[in-house]
Formats: sequence, C-alpha cells, structure tokens
Amino acid sequence: MTDIVVLDEPAVQARLHYPELIPAIAEALASLSSGKVVQPVRSVLPVAPHHGFFAVMPAYAGGLGAKLVTFYPQNVGLHTHHALIVIFKAETGEPLAVMDGRLITEMRTAAASAVATQLLARKDASVLAIIGSGVQAKSHLAALRHVRSFKEVRVWSPRNAPAFAQRHGVKASTTAEAAVRGADVVVVAASATTPILHGRWLSPGAHVNAIGATRPEWRELDDDLVTTARVFVDSREAALRESGDVIAARSEVTEIGAVVSGADPGRRNAEELTLFKSVGVAVEDVAAAALVLRA
Repeated sequence: MTDIVVLDEPAVQARLHYPELIPAIAEALASLSSGKVVQPVRSVLPVAPHHGFFAVMPAYAGGLGAKLVTFYPQNVGLHTHHALIVIFKAETGEPLAVMDGRLITEMRTAAASAVATQLLARKDASVLAIIGSGVQAKSHLAALRHVRSFKEVRVWSPRNAPAFAQRHGVKASTTAEAAVRGADVVVVAASATTPILHGRWLSPGAHVNAIGATRPEWRELDDDLVTTARVFVDSREAALRESGDVIAARSEVTEIGAVVSGADPGRRNAEELTLFKSVGVAVEDVAAAALVLRA
C-alpha cells in the first residue's frame, strides 16, 4: 500500500481557492443531475446526550471518497461542524488521503451557492444581503464576489453583525428585514430552526441562497417564500428527505446541476423569485478534495 497523504486544515487552505473550486463544484453538480454519480443520501446518527449529529457521506464520481462530519449546533467558542474526508483509489480501493473536511465543507457550500447565483441571479444584481455573521456568512461573501460585482453588501445577525461589518467593510443592518428589503441576492447563513427570512420582504426578481435547516422538522424560510419562489436544489432526493423548507414548498423542484448542463433554462424572466436551497452533498466534498490532492 502506498503512503497515505494526511492534510490538516492549513494544508487544505493553502491548496483550495474559489476560482478553481466554483467550476469544479458546478461540474460535480451537473454530473449528479446527469446520473453519473453514485451517492446515497447521507446517513445521520443523532448524538442526543450532547445535542449533536454524526453523518457519513460517501460518493463515487470518478473519484471515490467519503466525508465523516459532525454537527453540534450548540457549540460555543468552537466550530459547529467538524469533518474528515477520506479519498480512495477507485481502481483498486487503496486509501490515498485523509484530510480535514471542516474548511472544505465551508468552502464547497459557498461555492455551490456561487454556482447558483451565477446562473440564477439577475445579471445586474448589485445589492447583497446576508443573514448571519459566522463562518458561512464569511465564505459566502468571498465566493459570491467571484460571480457578481456588488455595490452594496448588508449584513444582519442577532449578535455579531456590527463586528462582521467592520471586519469585512460592509454595512450592518438593524433588522433582518432592513437588510433584505431591496436586495438582489440574499444569503441565509444562520443557525435557524424556525423561519428567519420572510417572502414579503423580497423584491421581485430577487435570488435567495439558503443553506441551513437541514432537518425535515427545521425551517429557515416562511411558507410565503417557499411557495412563491421557483425552487432549485443541489439534490432532489436529499432535499425532499432532509429540508423542511423544500418539503413545505409542496412543488416540483429543479436540480441546479440541470441548469449547469443546459437541460433546464434556470431563471425565466427578470421578475421571477428564485431560491437555491442547499443541503450539501458528498460529491461536492469529493470534488473539492480531489482539487486539494491535485494541488
């Protein structure tokens, strides 16, 4: 057996960059929607005494690998997500690498939203609103700036919006509604289990990226939004099983990979409200890990 490459988070950070990651995630999602990926819905094990979850996420898409990830939403002073990604040689099954998956999870999630924003947001989108001020707020701000030029960025969160705004040179809003009103692109990156974004706040033609509430009983969007917007997802199978928002939409959903490949046209007019509801899928992790290995 060959030596196994072991990469910690700083090593991953030195090798993973959005200009390469965003198109790699687009390709991975197109492959998923085209039926070229073998990927079961993640298996989730509750760790009830500690209010956490442990999940296993395997995928084969040319590359072969799996992510082991924990989610402890009540963590204070440390990350809520931790992960390891293991990559194997598809031809022989030999293990090739083990790498930290926390940063990969952070960046591939933002990269998927960037893919959706590039395809679905209006070309003239210039105002970005972010609900949340944590890890995913930071990564989405960085990733979305690669696909649209924003003249104004607003942020709101229950606690840390002013500090986030000062750190990143953006504007802190006093309420979620104030941040969202008039925005062209909205990111929901908060740990919500009940609706935090309301459809009545959104302007016609807005695009929303929502990445949280990945349990069937959790919500981050209200009924007005999910029943009015045209809903796009990373994986139809996973979203209909895991996302309370998609389940509540009670409508046909479109995989963003079909838009990448040209099988679906995406936005149909300038007034349409579009929503990309992401639950995160293993093929994104394997694609990102492959980029790290190649680097």
